[in-house]
Amino acid sequence: AGNITSYWKGYKEYYERGRISSLPKVLGFQAEGAAPIVRGHPIPNPETIATAIRIGNPASWKGAVAARDESGGLIDTVTDEEILRAYGMLAELEGIFVEPASAASVAGVIKLSRKGFFRGGETVVCVLTGHGLKDPDRAVATARKPTTVEADLDAVAEAIGL
Repeated sequence: AGNITSYWKGYKEYYERGRISSLPKVLGFQAEGAAPIVRGHPIPNPETIATAIRIGNPASWKGAVAARDESGGLIDTVTDEEILRAYGMLAELEGIFVEPASAASVAGVIKLSRKGFFRGGETVVCVLTGHGLKDPDRAVATARKPTTVEADLDAVAEAIGL
């Protein structure tokens, strides 16, 4: 909730000063097991693999709702499974190492895209603020296991397909 609130404040200030010509529609995503804004009430024991967004009663709740409403955006949920798929996709396809909470934005955009939420030609930006080293245990748990290769040039060449 804090990030969406801060981004919206910055976008409005840029717009008021003529630095940008239009305001974006702000979309936010909470983990399904820790979604107080979406549910409309605090979550006493939030649960999600995305530790940075495992917040049952965010301090910036009102600001996040204002950002959503003023921008004509939305705040929705994503499952831990959707977060983990986006987390893996960012690493494998883009070479970007984020913490799971950052992957929630990509998971949300994928979810909405599959539902036909976006019009053709729209620009969509996901802000990825959390580096993967903030949650190294998740990276270790989801990484492929290393292959052991003899310290021999022919063995290495064979292992990498040469």
